[in-house]
Amino acid sequence: MSFHRFHNSLSLKATHTASFLAIAALGFAVAASPAASAQTAAPVAQAQPANLLQTPALDTSSSSAQLFSSSSEQDAATATTTEASINPASAVNFANYMQYGGGQRRRYGRPTYRGNNTTADGTPKYTFVAGVGFTQPLGNTWHYFKPNYGFQVGGGRNFNSHLGVLLQFDYDHFGLTGQTLSNQSQIYFNGDPNAADNGLDGSNHIWSFTVNPVYTLFNGGKAGGFGAYLVGGVGFYHKVTTFTVPQVEEFFDPFFGPEEFEVNGTFDHYSSNAPGVNGGFGVTYKFSRFSNERFFGEVRYVVVFDSQRQGLAISNGNVVATGSNPDLNNFFPANSNRTTYLPVKFGLRF
Repeated sequence: MSFHRFHNSLSLKATHTASFLAIAALGFAVAASPAASAQTAAPVAQAQPANLLQTPALDTSSSSAQLFSSSSEQDAATATTTEASINPASAVNFANYMQYGGGQRRRYGRPTYRGNNTTADGTPKYTFVAGVGFTQPLGNTWHYFKPNYGFQVGGGRNFNSHLGVLLQFDYDHFGLTGQTLSNQSQIYFNGDPNAADNGLDGSNHIWSFTVNPVYTLFNGGKAGGFGAYLVGGVGFYHKVTTFTVPQVEEFFDPFFGPEEFEVNGTFDHYSSNAPGVNGGFGVTYKFSRFSNERFFGEVRYVVVFDSQRQGLAISNGNVVATGSNPDLNNFFPANSNRTTYLPVKFGLRF
């Protein structure tokens, strides 16, 4: 290498070294200045654990610049009030705020839907019943009639979950005792006490229209289950006793000509109209919480205040007239006796 080229290389290196030292000195001077120290120290002084669930308090009375100021000169009481009133998303209420949109969780009661067909407490306004069962005569009625069947239908109005009223139709059927048929056979057939000889038979029925207040003691609730109620009423009772004997009827067959057959035809009958009362209790069972139907079973005590009419009756095996002014065409004065019986019914309320 020539002396000239070596000299040039040393000059270039010296130049680069001088430039590097100048830049380093300038950077050190800037870093050591007071402004740079303050800017560097500020983040260190503010490096505190941040509560990510809490936003800074805002003072709505200040300007927009002051609202976002973190100056320590703010009044502590004002800051506290502002935190509670302005900032709903505090650490205490943050979960409620995020879920419900406010600092306080709303409480909702069970909704009550009321239409034209329900009362104020949600009970169905109208009710209907249908049932069948049997009848049991009581007292003096038991000497003439035998147990048989009955049915009822009705409808009415509920005023609330406890009180309601039913308009009801009942039909109660009874058979006639053997002694009754024997006595009537003796009266009808010249002293023959054997009804089987002449085929005498008969029955009794009572139909009624009644108005019945109903008081529900408990109904098992909306979820279903057992309930109980009291019922009583007053109404109109129509009582009919019918006696029948076999009769021969003729029927004309177009292929075989006239034919005869035997039926029980009405031989005699008696009727009586009177007011009456009833009272009793029942139990119910609701099938499920999703149905309005309830199975029910009930028993009532019925009294019909018939007006006694006199006529002919059997006394000590003899046909005698009853009362001071008997009707000699009344062969069954017992039809107008006071009537008592128990109708027992099972069915549905809906």
